Amino acid sequence: MTALTKYVYEFAEGSREMAALLGGKGAGLAEMTRLGLPVPPGFTVTTEACKVYLESGEEPPELTVEAARALAGLERAMGRTLGAPDDPLLVSVRSGARFSMPGMMETILDIGLNDRSVTGLAKASGQERFAWDSYRRLIQMFGHTVMGVDGDLFEQAIAEHKARRQVAGDHDLDTAELALITEEFKAIIRKETGEDFPQDPAEQLARAIRAVFDSWNGERARVYRRREHISEDLGTAVNVQAMVFGNLGPDSGTGVTFTRDPATGERGMYGDYLPDAQGEDVVAGVRDALPLVELKRLNPRAYVQLSDHLRTLERHYRDLCDIEFTVERDKLWILQTRVGKRTAEAAFRIAHDLREEGTITAHESLVRVDGAELTRLMFPRFDTTPADVPLARGVPASPGAAVGVVVFDSAEAVRRAATGEDTVLVRRETTPDDLPGMIAAQAVLTSRGGKTSHAAVVARGMGKVCVCGAEALNVDPAARRFTTASGAVVYEGDTVSVDGTAGTVHLGALPLTASDVGRALETGTASGPLTEAVLGALAHADSVRRLEVRANADTPEDAVRARSLGAQGIGLCRTEHMFLGERRALVEAMILARDDSARREALGALLPLQREDFTGILTAMDGLPVTIRLIDPPLHEFLPDRTELAVRLARAERPDPHDRELLAAVERMHEQNPMLGLRGVRLGLAVPGLMAMQVRAVAEAVVERLRAGGRPRAEIMIPLVGTVEELRLARTEAERVLAEVQEETGTALDCPIGTMIELPRAALTAGRIAECADFFSFGTNDLTQTTWGLSRDDAEASFFPLYLEKGVFSVSPFETIDQEGVGRLVELAVEAGRSVNSRLETGVCGEHGGDPESIHFFHRAGLDYVSCSPFRIPAARLEAGRAVLMDTTGGSDSR
Repeated sequence: MTALTKYVYEFAEGSREMAALLGGKGAGLAEMTRLGLPVPPGFTVTTEACKVYLESGEEPPELTVEAARALAGLERAMGRTLGAPDDPLLVSVRSGARFSMPGMMETILDIGLNDRSVTGLAKASGQERFAWDSYRRLIQMFGHTVMGVDGDLFEQAIAEHKARRQVAGDHDLDTAELALITEEFKAIIRKETGEDFPQDPAEQLARAIRAVFDSWNGERARVYRRREHISEDLGTAVNVQAMVFGNLGPDSGTGVTFTRDPATGERGMYGDYLPDAQGEDVVAGVRDALPLVELKRLNPRAYVQLSDHLRTLERHYRDLCDIEFTVERDKLWILQTRVGKRTAEAAFRIAHDLREEGTITAHESLVRVDGAELTRLMFPRFDTTPADVPLARGVPASPGAAVGVVVFDSAEAVRRAATGEDTVLVRRETTPDDLPGMIAAQAVLTSRGGKTSHAAVVARGMGKVCVCGAEALNVDPAARRFTTASGAVVYEGDTVSVDGTAGTVHLGALPLTASDVGRALETGTASGPLTEAVLGALAHADSVRRLEVRANADTPEDAVRARSLGAQGIGLCRTEHMFLGERRALVEAMILARDDSARREALGALLPLQREDFTGILTAMDGLPVTIRLIDPPLHEFLPDRTELAVRLARAERPDPHDRELLAAVERMHEQNPMLGLRGVRLGLAVPGLMAMQVRAVAEAVVERLRAGGRPRAEIMIPLVGTVEELRLARTEAERVLAEVQEETGTALDCPIGTMIELPRAALTAGRIAECADFFSFGTNDLTQTTWGLSRDDAEASFFPLYLEKGVFSVSPFETIDQEGVGRLVELAVEAGRSVNSRLETGVCGEHGGDPESIHFFHRAGLDYVSCSPFRIPAARLEAGRAVLMDTTGGSDSR
């Protein structure tokens, strides 16, 4: 900071454009002052002053002088002096960060009262009870917030007085009682801190400002910032404002109102009013507030003025506004305004309505909604708020709500689903073997794993509700039950409700309501104001976006759903999912084959099944690209678990020879780190005939579709390439098979061949790899793991919570792409690849392809498409459109 830095601004000196310096609240007060609204005067201490204080432990020296000068100006404007013994000026001291953090930082009201000025306030106001009520409020707030006294001690003291007087509320305590409480509060402070409540008004003000600065690093503020991805280094401004009093009698009061309903977005004034009360009474709920319309009856003039001011503010801000106001003896004061927080439903409706009214443009309307809000609207939800204590809490891995009976294995889920019974699959953690059960179940619940664990990724891909990492559950599949931390036992067949949005599990069936938005997105037909708003936003996003949005889909059913949701092709078709279930026996036969002949026989049996799969998917996506990834995971994943096999053999009176063969194969294929072992392209090169069988299945499916009059656009993707030599060998084999099928059928084939970039070496040598590739698809799940040296599931279950708490991560790099590390590799690979092949198509098919913030990065990085699970397609379309507008206008409020 320099000597020229200005740390204090009077409200009349600021504007809404200065939110970074004055905080959102200070900028709003300044803007309302400029508009001529009735704002109690005051001044703002800037966020820069806060940052100096937090870095050095001391306020900047200039702050004392500037604050004193601003206070003198405030005293002149009000005609009163802070804490004067006759008619004192009182001030409030409130936090105000750049981004709204409601209730997360501190407020102190009635600064300036002491043992002398309380008498002067009583005389000047003619309200002795009001004066003592204000004084006890100051001591209570100051003692807790500034001096660190346990707030419960003050509440206990008040409760004892109410009990003695046999009254229900603070409002029923008379003047004498309030005076006694005030003295008790001072005694509590003296006992707890060893010092007296400060009588000097200047000391009260200085200490209150420091307390607000300190509250920036309070626990609840830090937790909130982590959750909302707000930067830690912004600091808070402090607003010092002349007090106006809503607790002066029935002709006074305080309230909070919105220019539209923040829950639904409907037009009209929505809010609460509390007569004869100060502002914190409304928020704290110490008394039941009245609907805002009651103000019209109690004070028609103030109601009309408030209505006018609300219209002025909404027109000026061109958005939903949240306003705090006070009526002091029939005079209306506006204390605060900000663009109001709203539900996802309200966000879409308000943006749409403002656009229809001509208040904002179509571009602005799109920027004001986001993919996360759209996702919340798509999934079923419980139509009541659960009143019971959840059985357990976990990671909200895939949103929505589901009810079903508990089952503990895939087969049971499938069996019950076949009879029409809804189930919840409960596992310690899921594996590829659980896929049939996950498909059959309404929800998946695991005691291990995080948002990018197998259960989470697959559940999101299928649109299944999922809660992962519910560590309080002790899952015992053998006993067919799980036990909670409280000792409750839930058995197979018991009904539970899983809230994938909140990450909770409840005993019994909670009522469900379907999503109108989800239905509208699949049909393209609006059924009300909300769905009309959502479809309108998506239509505009589609008209401006550059990125294509494709789907990760492995079945014809997934492909059909993805297309109905707006997918422009399939960016990732995982072929290994086609080897599960009944086909596992054929894969086992291939693995156990003793010679080439037996292996060819097993592969030959798999060929028509794969061809059928590809034909169905190509039919569903006719005319659109379908990128088919050849088998990626190591083969041992298709064999039974080693421990289960060993136990089965040990317990059998006559061990099955087939089980012995399987166990020997499992042990032969065992790898210490399978993620970095014989998988991907390595597997295709090492297992004779495997790659050829898959390529032939693709080629024959294309031929079948062409002969049926279709327009198949199959692309073949080689996974886990680390060097151009691997890709060259794999490509040669693929081209050989394509040529064979072309010659056999007399049908020309055009199947581009590309690779996944999922290893750092591949990204760093992308220029060489591009010599043999028609396209790149970034597998950012594995690229993140190999760049960071992390095992995703293990890391999320162990130290990730610590890293998030300590700020090492602001968000998991598996949720939102690490732009500095992994993202830089993506940028390098795109640049190097296109320098060799200017027509190289690039996309991303990892989980990041559906993450809103990551989509903005991929837009800036110049990728051609993102690919994500079908249920994330609408949100990805929306964010791809927003990325264009925010990249052009700088509209991102970088947090």
